[in-house]
Amino acid sequence: MAAEHPRLLLVADEIRQLRNQWPQSTLFSAAIERARSRIDGLVAGPPEVPLPKDPGGGYTHERHKANGIVVAQAGALYQWTGESAYADLVRQLLLAYAGMYPELDLHPERKEQSPGRLFWQSLNESVFLTYAIQGYDAIHATLDAQDRERIEARLFRPMADFLSVESPQVFDRIHNHGTWATAAVGMTGYVLDDDDLVEMALMGTARDGKAGFLAQLRQLFSPDGYYLEGPYYQRYALMPFVLFAKAIEHNEPEREIFEYRSGIVAKAIRTTVQLSYAGLFFPINDAIRDKGLDTVELDYAIAIAHGVTGDPAFLSLLDDPSNIVLTADGLRLALAREAGHATPFPFASRHFRDGPAGGQGALTILRTGGALGPALVFKATSHGMGHGHFDRLHWMFYDNGAEIVADYGAARFLNVPQKAGGRYLPENKTWAKQTVAHNTLVVDATSQFGGDYRQADRSWPTGHYYHVEDDVQIVSAAERTAYPGTSLHRTMLLLEWPGLDHPFVIDLLKARSAEAHRFDLPLYFAGALIETQPAIDMQASLRPLGEAYGYEHLWRLGEGRGAADDKLAFTWLKDGRFYTYSVIANAEIDVAYVRVGATDPAFNLRPEPGLIIGAENVRNFDIVAVLEPHGEYNGAREYTIRSDSQVARLQRFDDEGKDLVVVKTKDGATLAVALSYDPDPNTAHAIRTAAGEYRWRGYHRVFGDGHYEERSNER
Repeated sequence: MAAEHPRLLLVADEIRQLRNQWPQSTLFSAAIERARSRIDGLVAGPPEVPLPKDPGGGYTHERHKANGIVVAQAGALYQWTGESAYADLVRQLLLAYAGMYPELDLHPERKEQSPGRLFWQSLNESVFLTYAIQGYDAIHATLDAQDRERIEARLFRPMADFLSVESPQVFDRIHNHGTWATAAVGMTGYVLDDDDLVEMALMGTARDGKAGFLAQLRQLFSPDGYYLEGPYYQRYALMPFVLFAKAIEHNEPEREIFEYRSGIVAKAIRTTVQLSYAGLFFPINDAIRDKGLDTVELDYAIAIAHGVTGDPAFLSLLDDPSNIVLTADGLRLALAREAGHATPFPFASRHFRDGPAGGQGALTILRTGGALGPALVFKATSHGMGHGHFDRLHWMFYDNGAEIVADYGAARFLNVPQKAGGRYLPENKTWAKQTVAHNTLVVDATSQFGGDYRQADRSWPTGHYYHVEDDVQIVSAAERTAYPGTSLHRTMLLLEWPGLDHPFVIDLLKARSAEAHRFDLPLYFAGALIETQPAIDMQASLRPLGEAYGYEHLWRLGEGRGAADDKLAFTWLKDGRFYTYSVIANAEIDVAYVRVGATDPAFNLRPEPGLIIGAENVRNFDIVAVLEPHGEYNGAREYTIRSDSQVARLQRFDDEGKDLVVVKTKDGATLAVALSYDPDPNTAHAIRTAAGEYRWRGYHRVFGDGHYEERSNER
């Protein structure tokens, strides 16, 4: 295994070939200068390596986190510039840590499940080691034998042992914590010429392949590159996957790691990018909502993906020196972008299967109109382990570059010490993870699976259907285990129709049970409520909507009622565009106008608005909704266009399990969606109404005005 240093992300041969080229790139030169501005101020002073004391967000936590990055960046600067001051800074920092680390006990603010020594949790220790070993690798040739021995024996080997053989419950776990640990230990093994560390990192502590990095690649990603904990954690976990994969390629190219599982690493990078809108990741599960494509994890991943695939679409995603990494892949990406080779990234509709074999549900994105056009996100995935939320058959909607139908994400102020030290807040469990916090059906005011993620992990939605053609896009799935004795089925369409201003959404949600229940369907929207039909009766005093399962965190601001089959409509304004949500149901419904923030004395929750549409004491609950973007509001020019919805009437017909949804506009146009739920394209179906008989083949058919003729619906 022994090879010339550096041998991880930077390798000696590439540095020799490329060192004289980087000044030719304005982007890469700016990235070098940006790194210099951060590092140069640390060169003259003594290393700052305090005893560990604080949890996440605290001073010592942030200092050690920053030091790991400084070691890696200073090492890279030494390799590109040849300036010995950067190598000396790395040497001083690593010797300081070597003097402290063997004497450390578990962290004083340690987390119970996975405590660290330098940090409050071992996860941060893995991240530190992943960075620090890169810096050591970069300056290895500048150190004398005594310094190397001290740094390796007192820092890197003890840390690698602590993260692996001393913490097998983390190291062998199929989870993002395990991924970081295996990457850190494996990269350390390559630098220290330790085949045993590398083998353990790849195959697990038992070396049997049931754990370790390769098992992580097999079990955490679906065949479509979807990561089971959701986009936010896909972004976070991507870093160790791509860094270690690059190190494996450089040290053991015969493993063909980028071909493993049909190229799963590059596929996962593409999928991660697709799981974003306007640069931010879809905030499902425990997501911090301000994370997106400009994060350091994507900086490395996109550079490596471009290096592996040569796809010019990756070039369009990085256009700022702050996103250019100081590696050979980073330099080549910068040069290719400046040479004009970038093409737009193809954001498009995608159906990402979940689970190692792709059989555990799916996350579906229906898009039209490019990167900032309408996008419907339909979540019918597996739970996602402890970070999952109880929100099966949940949806979000984006349009005009903005979030329109919203998801709360996580209840957490990341790295803000005043907010529980940056940890997840108590309200993450009592609100954000509860079903009522999401845009999906709640039964009897309780969360799916009673809020038990272990039960939720045992099953997933079924009956998936996904079809995209021209102006009709559809996704459908069923959930039969979230509520015992009650089955749910949801079908959503993103449609383009000349009778309406913009692409719009049709939503058909059906619940079936042998017993009567209370059903609630929340809708959380971003924007200012403009109009409601019927009018909302505002409450004289505020009170929580309920007492548990998240209801205690909803202020009941007002309420209204609607008879069965009556159309209710709610219009709001967001970023110059109006949105109307029109609803009918097969039962009398009540509507609560709510705002998040009740039972929250520490002001941990964001005060976001929503509607709860409910029905009491019914066995079968069917609800049809249309979300219609329309009109324009221009404050600067002082004009408003088409602030009223064009949907005049909604109807639903059912016939032995088949459904027909009819939308009539104010100008007299009619659109109908027929659903058989049978994917066989050769099976004929029909539903008769007073307007005529609708005939079609296959799962679905969309009819325009007067077009009731039979037509094959090919898949």
